[in-house]
Amino acid sequence: MCMPKVFLKQNRKKRLEQGHPWVFPSEIEKIEGNPQGGDIIHIVNHVGHFLAQGFYNPLSQLILRVVSYSEADVDETLFYNKIEQAWKRRQWLVPEATSCRVVHGEADFLPGLIIDKYEDVLIVQILALGIEVRRQWIYNSLVKIFNPRGIYERSDVSVRRLEGLDERVGFVEQPFDTKVTVRENGLSILVDVAEGQKTGYFFDQRENRAALKPLMTGWGATRGVKIEGELPVDEKGKTIKNPFWDGAEVLDCFSHTGSFMLHACLYGAKKVTCLDISEKAIEMAKGNALLNGFLHRTEFIAANAFDFLREQVKDKRLWDIVILDPPAFAKNRRSLEGALRGYKEINLQGMKLVRNGGILVSASCSYHLSASRFLTMLQEAAADAHKVLRLIEFRRAGLDHPVLLGSEETDYLKFAIYEVFNR
Repeated sequence: MCMPKVFLKQNRKKRLEQGHPWVFPSEIEKIEGNPQGGDIIHIVNHVGHFLAQGFYNPLSQLILRVVSYSEADVDETLFYNKIEQAWKRRQWLVPEATSCRVVHGEADFLPGLIIDKYEDVLIVQILALGIEVRRQWIYNSLVKIFNPRGIYERSDVSVRRLEGLDERVGFVEQPFDTKVTVRENGLSILVDVAEGQKTGYFFDQRENRAALKPLMTGWGATRGVKIEGELPVDEKGKTIKNPFWDGAEVLDCFSHTGSFMLHACLYGAKKVTCLDISEKAIEMAKGNALLNGFLHRTEFIAANAFDFLREQVKDKRLWDIVILDPPAFAKNRRSLEGALRGYKEINLQGMKLVRNGGILVSASCSYHLSASRFLTMLQEAAADAHKVLRLIEFRRAGLDHPVLLGSEETDYLKFAIYEVFNR
């Protein structure tokens, strides 16, 4: 049987040749054959030179998603090999991680497929029709490679509707306890893979959370603490008995299940205020603090972050470190301007809550918001807050979330650590 072909226009921008994994309808000159949604189709240039194979979906603006740059058969063996290669890459780059992202969609050459490993449990998210019709290949491969205790599907995302697919969640074969304790940087973190955001946890910030380590101590002197003999004393000369006297006072906003809070405590924070709008997330965060022995150094508030930040500014509260790790405000390109206003507002108020010489940690996981616009937004917020920012570090997603140079969509996470000074 002759493989269907799609011919690309001669005068298009050569995005596919530069490593971008998608083809849009406007780039297509003609289609030969009679491909059906979900089929594999050969992608060729205007003179018929082979470029790649892709999943075809005429209902989607992403009409073709590249799955292979060779003409080899796209079969279950290919899927198995791609998943195995992705897992070996994680074992090579993050060998200490027993829980991590195993497959990161297009960046692992399996477009529209997310696989996360939570210890001995696997979570699968399917975002594309071409993957949907081959889902059994994925499950067969996962059983062979990992022999997991269970697999759970979290295809409960609205983007599936753009592919002509309904949302779906549930156990793949046998049910199991969906609450899993993962290990990260020496911490134990309880995650509910069926109920949590995304697939239950945010592995992409693993290395960024570890980057907090040098920031969490060295704050005693700013509060007037001195060492007399071998003991710390306060400004009145009274001996301080709190073993974490030198630790930072931290405000952790959009805390979800408390991963940044846990790392702050692990690295020596004196006190962490944990804020999230979800009562359920706050309860999970509180449970994780208890699990790791940090409950006495934490407080938990269920509130809207925008309202809470403004109230704290009005009350003239201050912290040594403010962490802002919000969800993606920009769900699509049309919502970017409104999202920027939201990002600017929380960062403006957050900066006002940082003590002079303290630290702002700010992140965005909206891929529609570029790194340059993110930094411009922070600069504008600093100007309005009458603050000067000095960069300590700018980071991106962790090593288990690879980035394709030709695809800006895979480079979505921005993570900045700044010193904040009054002006």
